[in-house]
Amino acid sequence: MGRYGNIDYPTVTKRGFLLGVALFLVGALGETVGAALFGTLPDWEVTLFFEMEVVGVLLFFLTPLLFGVVLPLTE
Repeated sequence: MGRYGNIDYPTVTKRGFLLGVALFLVGALGETVGAALFGTLPDWEVTLFFEMEVVGVLLFFLTPLLFGVVLPLTE
């Protein structure tokens, strides 16, 4: 058994990356399409979409680095 249990690093890396891409796309499309369809959006929706974009970018940059490179090397 590895140091961190039985983590399937390739699967976690792929799913984390895809989750990051999905969050980014939903945030970006929600902000642009929502503004195009409904005019101005409430501030909480704009903040939500922006934070989805930020978390998505962080996930699709950091997940491959952490689960694809760093943690497998520490096993």
